[in-house]
Amino acid sequence: MGLRVAALLLGLLVVPSSSPAQEPEPRAYSNAPVGMNFLVASYGYQWGNVVFDPSLPVEDVTANLNGAGVGYVRSFGLFGKSAKLAAILPYVWGSLEGLYLGEFARVERSGLGDSRLQLSVNLLGAPALRRREFATWRQRTILGASLRIAVPTGQYDQTKLVNLGTNRWSFRPEVGVSHAAGRWVLEGSAGLAFFTANDEYRSTSTLEQDPLGVLQGHVVYNVGPRLWLAADVVYVFGGRSTIDGVPRANRQENTRVSATASFPVRGGQSIKIAGGTGLVTRVGADFDWVLVGYQVAWGGR
Repeated sequence: MGLRVAALLLGLLVVPSSSPAQEPEPRAYSNAPVGMNFLVASYGYQWGNVVFDPSLPVEDVTANLNGAGVGYVRSFGLFGKSAKLAAILPYVWGSLEGLYLGEFARVERSGLGDSRLQLSVNLLGAPALRRREFATWRQRTILGASLRIAVPTGQYDQTKLVNLGTNRWSFRPEVGVSHAAGRWVLEGSAGLAFFTANDEYRSTSTLEQDPLGVLQGHVVYNVGPRLWLAADVVYVFGGRSTIDGVPRANRQENTRVSATASFPVRGGQSIKIAGGTGLVTRVGADFDWVLVGYQVAWGGR
């Protein structure tokens, strides 16, 4: 066995750290005062099995992945509507191992992942408000839309089959609804991710991917000021890829469930804890995961 066998095995894997479409996003369209700034630092750990097409000579694949990230979010007014602009830079490290043609294979990677930008606008039900006005505002029903862009800034070597970056852009437009009833908030969203081609796959090949559909649902309970709990479900479908025009049997149809909690610390600081698991996995990573995030907020005057 050698690194070549490991590369062949792990080159078949879609690492979820480079698949942000499957991340739960409770309170994605919540309102915030105009001029607020949010600085976020987070750490996540994912572990579990990888499910492949049965026709492939791959068995017993497991992975242990770590991810750390820093992000910045700014709220502002856009034609009288509340809006947010976010930027996220991740760093990923970990190992993957399994059997390829009966031989044990293992590979380790560490480096930058693809950075992400996101613009979200609340079209109805959440006007742009200053901090004093926001103090008396109460949510009812919010209709929002967003565009998430994955920028190919991650570590990528065209001579390797296993990379942390994807060497391509992706664009995911989405619409979402958030309805408040007392302390409870019901949320739902639907998005569709589009991908540009990777023309440097295995140095000389072209990797393309069909659009990937993403449906999310969340039930949020507001315990108190900046203290909330959420139950989340994410359903992902589609996204079959082709290499030099030849389709692969890797269409996704996966369901994930998770729970999220946010706790205030002091001032504008808070801590978020989340965890989840794969409920149904057709192709891809059947992972459990945990995440801890720390947020500092300021501004809005």
